[in-house]
Amino acid sequence: MSTRIQEPDSTNKKNLMLLIQLRWLAVFGQVATILFVHLWFDIELPLFPMGVVLAFLVALNMVSLLRHRSSEDVTNSELLLELLLDVGALTVQLYLSGGATNPFISLYLLQVTLGAVLLDAWSVWALVVVASGAFVWLTMSYRPLGLPPASVEAGLFSLHIQGMFVCFVLSAALLVVFVTRVQRNLKARDTHLAELRQRSAEEDHVVRLGLLASGAAHELGTPLSTLSVILSDWQRMPAFERDPEIAGELAEMQGQLERCKAIVSGILMSSGDARGEGTMLTTMATFLEDVVEEWRESRSPAVLDFINLVTPDEPIVSDTALKQVIFNVLDNALEASPRWVGVAASRHDGEITIAVTDAGPGFAPGMLDEFGKPYRSTKQRPGGGLGLFLVVNVIRKLGGRVGAENRTDGGASVTLSLPVAALALGEQDGR
Repeated sequence: MSTRIQEPDSTNKKNLMLLIQLRWLAVFGQVATILFVHLWFDIELPLFPMGVVLAFLVALNMVSLLRHRSSEDVTNSELLLELLLDVGALTVQLYLSGGATNPFISLYLLQVTLGAVLLDAWSVWALVVVASGAFVWLTMSYRPLGLPPASVEAGLFSLHIQGMFVCFVLSAALLVVFVTRVQRNLKARDTHLAELRQRSAEEDHVVRLGLLASGAAHELGTPLSTLSVILSDWQRMPAFERDPEIAGELAEMQGQLERCKAIVSGILMSSGDARGEGTMLTTMATFLEDVVEEWRESRSPAVLDFINLVTPDEPIVSDTALKQVIFNVLDNALEASPRWVGVAASRHDGEITIAVTDAGPGFAPGMLDEFGKPYRSTKQRPGGGLGLFLVVNVIRKLGGRVGAENRTDGGASVTLSLPVAALALGEQDGR
């Protein structure tokens, strides 16, 4: 049985997209600030070199977008490189506009804060060292601003305070927006990890059940064989042969015993023993017809409506585990609705769908919320709910999903959806 590949954690890719969006805001903000300072305050700025830095940020964003669209996950080192390039671009812009005297020097704190949220500990400290070094360098080396006489007379301190206020509002707004979205990504990652842990625990539970079932099947093999020999001897005894009623009961017992032996053989085959025995080349439509017909003969339901619309058909290797899954769902439907069970199989967009419906009382609302959880069942008996639990895990191992709902006209419906690739002959051969 093929296993589903675990999806990588995409949190860093989401955070990279947030950095890209923040960088677009930074580009537009710098354009607006440069034009405002140059035209409104009549402060002379080196527009061409500052435009080159803006062009570099635009090009960096285009490269980052291409990286984001790739299938590979984004690493911590890549995020660190992105932030270091942002720090470098900010340093050049500050060098061209007054260095450490520029009120926008505090934007370094925005970069460090983003690093503290996004990066590993060592990366954050590396970013702090680089940003601090750039700050110190800007106190000693920078291009002085060419202030007009009117600005000098109005007071440099007042102008500086105004710039600091604009920088504060800008940094605060960006931090609120960015950190809020980062927290949303982190919560999504934590939820994803919790689901993976739950899935791992359920799969461990399935493994333990499989080991117990395999051990029990081995242990039952000997007593079942002994009972088969004894019944065969009884059937040949003259006293029993002359009594048609006893002979009929012995034949029924022999038939039920053979069924028990077949179930034990199926358990051993599904658990890995006797691998290759009992499997054969077939097609999906034929496999479903054979499974449903075998279930009909062994369970004898009052009415079983079967609609097989699997077209085009697909060659597969018969899978004992999938057969048992379908049996479990049909058994549950028959138990809830002894008078009628419906089965419909179809193929759409590379997916096989098997819907089993009944005319019973339907699922309780609480059961639908916990569908497929172990020991969640309305049946008051030991082991209740394990059948659907195994159904959900086997289908999930095949890369599919299981859905359950109550029908509007009464009864319930359980739908098994499987990718064709997981059942096709080529996929089975590659296992």
